[in-house]
Amino acid sequence: MSNPLLQAFFVGRAVAEVINERLEVALTDALSELGKFDAEAREQLRQFTEEVTERANRAAEAANASQTSPGVGQPASGSVDLQADIDELRAEIALLRTELQRYRSSSV
Repeated sequence: MSNPLLQAFFVGRAVAEVINERLEVALTDALSELGKFDAEAREQLRQFTEEVTERANRAAEAANASQTSPGVGQPASGSVDLQADIDELRAEIALLRTELQRYRSSSV
């Protein structure tokens, strides 16, 4: 190529193509990593939910097994403790929902 203007055009075009290809690879890798992170986070959340449910079921079974006759002779403080436990669980659920919404809004 004897024309320097024509040579500059082709060099510029080649540079643009190489930059475009490298950006495409970098973007693809970044999106792949984001997808992996999202999948891992969902799996950890699923495992956490299963573990919580399993522990709650075990605790409920243990509580049912320890009661000799349900509803008979229970002191009034037992219902207060039960209500406090329910309130604590509701607060924890609200906190988990807030964190889940925060996670979902940050991953969008």
